[in-house]
Amino acid sequence: MNAHTPNPSDEATDRYVGSRALRVEDLRLVTGTGTYVDDVVRPGMLHACFVRSPIARGRILEIDVSEALALDGVHAVFLAEDLNPGVHEQWYSLEGKDAKDTPRPPLADGEVRFVGDPVAMVVAVDRYVAEDAAELVVVDYEALPPVVDYAAGLGGTHLVHADYPGNLVGELAGRPMEDLEPVFAGAAHVVCETIHQQSHGPVPMETRGMVAEWSAPSGEMTMWASTQSPHELRAFCARLLGVAEHKVRVVMRDTGGGFGQKQLPLREDMCVMLAARKLPAALKWIEDRQEHLMSAGQARHEHGEARMAFDAEGNILAASLDHVMDTGAYPTPSPVGSSIVVGLLFPGPYRIPEGTFRSRFAFSNTSGRVAYRGPWQFESMAREVILDIGAREIGMDPIEVRRRNMLRRDELPTFNCMGMPYDNITPLETFEQALEILDFEAFRREQAEAREQGRYIGVGTCTYVEPTAGANPFLSTEGATIRIEPSGRVNVYTSGGSCGNSLETTANQLAADALGVLLEDVNSIQGDTAVTPFGGGTGGSRSGSMVAGAIAETASGLRERILAIAAHKLEVPVEEVEFVRSVATAKSKPDVSLTLAEIADIAYFRVDQLPPGVPAGLEASGRYRAQVPMVWANATHVSVVEVDTVTGHVEVLRHIVSEDCGPMINPNVVEGQIFGGTVQGIGGALLEHLVYDEDGNPVTTTFMDYLLPTATEVPVIELGHIETPGPGPGGFKGVGEGGAIGAPPAVANAVADALAPLGVKITRMPLTPSVIVDLVDEARERTADATTGTVTA
Repeated sequence: MNAHTPNPSDEATDRYVGSRALRVEDLRLVTGTGTYVDDVVRPGMLHACFVRSPIARGRILEIDVSEALALDGVHAVFLAEDLNPGVHEQWYSLEGKDAKDTPRPPLADGEVRFVGDPVAMVVAVDRYVAEDAAELVVVDYEALPPVVDYAAGLGGTHLVHADYPGNLVGELAGRPMEDLEPVFAGAAHVVCETIHQQSHGPVPMETRGMVAEWSAPSGEMTMWASTQSPHELRAFCARLLGVAEHKVRVVMRDTGGGFGQKQLPLREDMCVMLAARKLPAALKWIEDRQEHLMSAGQARHEHGEARMAFDAEGNILAASLDHVMDTGAYPTPSPVGSSIVVGLLFPGPYRIPEGTFRSRFAFSNTSGRVAYRGPWQFESMAREVILDIGAREIGMDPIEVRRRNMLRRDELPTFNCMGMPYDNITPLETFEQALEILDFEAFRREQAEAREQGRYIGVGTCTYVEPTAGANPFLSTEGATIRIEPSGRVNVYTSGGSCGNSLETTANQLAADALGVLLEDVNSIQGDTAVTPFGGGTGGSRSGSMVAGAIAETASGLRERILAIAAHKLEVPVEEVEFVRSVATAKSKPDVSLTLAEIADIAYFRVDQLPPGVPAGLEASGRYRAQVPMVWANATHVSVVEVDTVTGHVEVLRHIVSEDCGPMINPNVVEGQIFGGTVQGIGGALLEHLVYDEDGNPVTTTFMDYLLPTATEVPVIELGHIETPGPGPGGFKGVGEGGAIGAPPAVANAVADALAPLGVKITRMPLTPSVIVDLVDEARERTADATTGTVTA
């Protein structure tokens, strides 16, 4: 994978920010010496395994644990009556204590609600014994009719949760749909389609896991966890157990991917915390892959009726989205508040005068909804697919329709028709840059020649705006502590949450520039709540901007202190001191210099040499507060595919991304985020699917059935960059989620473009070979019927 265009950050500079500095994490990760949760070993450690429901819905009549307890090496078997009463408070900082939430018991109590629902927890001397014992737990169920199809279950009488009539979790809406009817009625062209997206999930390389160790004498809990937010995990545990927050310590070392799934503790995590208080030694639970695909949560399962009205020239007059989301049985967090963004962002980067939405959220007897890299992504899928369909019905090229309707810089700042404020975005610029990389006109010529040869190649695009570094109360501040040691080496303490997004390297580069020190002298300490300042962790593409703000707030005072000490020692005015790469010099004394180690020596050990008013030591803490509600990033994806109409195979020939995430702290890190998200998006469009049969049994619980993209399915991803500073620190914007947002609609539209001569319309994901073959066959049948005058039922 390579960057296609040169980027401004590659220019020679004395600054580390903007350079392709080597990732400090790589050596330990590529040599296999990272520390993941399963690498943690504690004295006398016990191991947990869950007994899970084999049916999608049913009453628990009786549980017999006697045989399991009799097995040698089994320490305990916990049921709902043992753990659930231990819950003191259960709520997430992201939502707040008083937010309306959905049920989330640690263990199933009285009724199971999906295949994989944890019913009991077995604790034994090792995982092998625990698994053997779990098979000896006998559970008697009374099967009940499951709600497998969330859409069919909405408004039904079979209820996932008795307290939610019609299986409706909740709903949110904009202005009444009827308000737009006059616009649609008077439009030259109206297009309306229901777009469906399949259930799939984050599937991080490292599954969920935790080690919890309770110290009864001190009443303290220590946890080692695979998490995106160590401080939220600490706060949640303290609330859950009813202990003081300073009595809980979370240690996060390396985490092998999170993608939103590990931002908040789930039900099994609660069980580990609650059970640890009842055990004499640490308790470890490591999820296996089958458990993960069955119980760790699903995302993206939703559909929506999208409507757009156009005038005769292809200008968009109005748009609406009637959206329904599958939340599964136990969504985390409650989807009602977090998923309003689907409707608010449905207009995307287009000039749409009138619009509205309705979002409804429906329970089903399947695994619970979790966050996944751009959880609002359906807005882009629905909008971009309906744009392509509309363009073809009007008789225009989808590229031209987008050009005609896309926001320009001279129209900013502005509000979209749902009330979202836009600024500092460049959708048209990224769109044109991506098409230039493709050479769009040349592609259309190549496509025409291919069609004459019986080949089906197509191009699809998606342009989107991405909210990053949002000022949710829990996520609106970030702290940092910087300690310059007596040796002159620098330790930077931030909250952490790095899951492969290279926050260590990022923090080091930011701190080196903010202080003026050598990059190799900076070390980052993250993920240990005992020593790091509070922070919101990784999520919502917030880390780059927020960590930059925290380090800048903290470093500014320290740098002033360094300059003051140097000026005093060099006997020059402070304005004359230059401090670059850990060395202080003065213009009037070019032959004299002072290293940071010498300055630190004065600060710690020769305090009598300090200037008046400068305190001893060189350490400081600071906290940054977000200054705007949202920092907007944007990008365009362009995908080129070839479709084999006989086998249904889709080959992605090219995939181009033009991204505007502001100035890049480290282009290698930024591009890595784009690559990873894009690959996940391609997988979501073509391969990944968490499938349930009509009885609610999951049928894709191994990687033999749940297919992930590999190097053979993904082309070289070509990149272009446009840098428009945002309103936050350093002008930095987030970049973590965009690849997974933009790739699926671009691939879907490329397939639709390839098959357009056959009359194929793409409205449902994933585009597997069997789906493609069926679509082609149906289109050919319609053509044949139209030729003969036959009416197909």
